[in-house]
Amino acid sequence: MNMNDRWLVKLYITEIDGQTHAEARLVMPDEGELSGRGEARRNPADREITQAGEQIAAARALSDLAGKLLHTAATSIENMTHERAHLHR
Repeated sequence: MNMNDRWLVKLYITEIDGQTHAEARLVMPDEGELSGRGEARRNPADREITQAGEQIAAARALSDLAGKLLHTAATSIENMTHERAHLHR
């Protein structure tokens, strides 16, 4: 079977008072949407490097999303096979 799908992940990043929040949203065709969240907090003693906080928060949001996507896949497999799925991260 040949198949080409395109899944789009959108990252939403906000920073308030030295805390950066990120949300990664994945829209899957005919399967709904999943989202992951991540945060980064700057130590008050550190210089302000906005890009680093954004990168850390985004990486954590994507990691959270990846875990949720693996869980969703495992649930789908288990529902079809009626056996426990063993997926590794």
